[in-house]
Amino acid sequence: MALYSILRKASSSVLPLAVRAARASINYHATISSAAAAATATATATSTALQKSNLRRKLTRGSFIPFLSFSSESQSKHSADEKLLRVIESEIDCAEETESTEAVEDIPKQFPFEIEDNPGERTILLTRKFEDEIIKVEVDLPHLSTGYEDDDNAEEEEEERADDLSIPLVVSISKGNGVELEFGVTALTDEITIDSLSIKQPEAYEGRLAYEGPEFSDLDENLQKAFHNYLEVRGIGLRTANFLHQYMAAKDSNEYINWLKNLKNFVEH
Repeated sequence: MALYSILRKASSSVLPLAVRAARASINYHATISSAAAAATATATATSTALQKSNLRRKLTRGSFIPFLSFSSESQSKHSADEKLLRVIESEIDCAEETESTEAVEDIPKQFPFEIEDNPGERTILLTRKFEDEIIKVEVDLPHLSTGYEDDDNAEEEEEERADDLSIPLVVSISKGNGVELEFGVTALTDEITIDSLSIKQPEAYEGRLAYEGPEFSDLDENLQKAFHNYLEVRGIGLRTANFLHQYMAAKDSNEYINWLKNLKNFVEH
């Protein structure tokens, strides 16, 4: 009994010490763990903040450079447009001055054709009824005649060529039965030339390989002269050619001015 009592007392005195030691160990490890967790959280937060800061700098730098580039391109575009507009306006002024010197006089009373002239189109259409015939003439803008050689007198030749404009004509003559006689004509200021002659059959003949006849220049000389007289009687002569030169030169100038104004309007808007 005495020994049991002694062991019991010893046990009762040692147990509290063991419990306190175990609690102290637990508290120590908990403190260490908390400190480690706090340090890890701090490092993570710091790393995240640095990453966000770097990303923000990259985004700012990346967006600033394109903005500068866009701003520079916008200024260059505006400058180029303004320069182009000034040149176009200057060209319009020059063209309008030229137009005033190329104004067409009133259509001569003896002019045998009615004129259909639609703005924006490069050709005009002349029509007339001549006894049982319907005559139509499609008139194109004048072209500068070719065939000059380049040499030391190029400037003098250029002045001579100013009056050597040719106007292409397509003359169609029909009698109401669907068949047309078609001439390809070149109108100079002092000469009418026939370049081609063909017979246009009704639509029923389309798709067939029709005989188109020889080259007009290969025809007998007397036959060529007869056809020239044939056209002159119907109004395709030098008097008509001279008027068409004036009329088409004025049209060319007017169409050019309208074209420039359309360009200006596009650039401005």
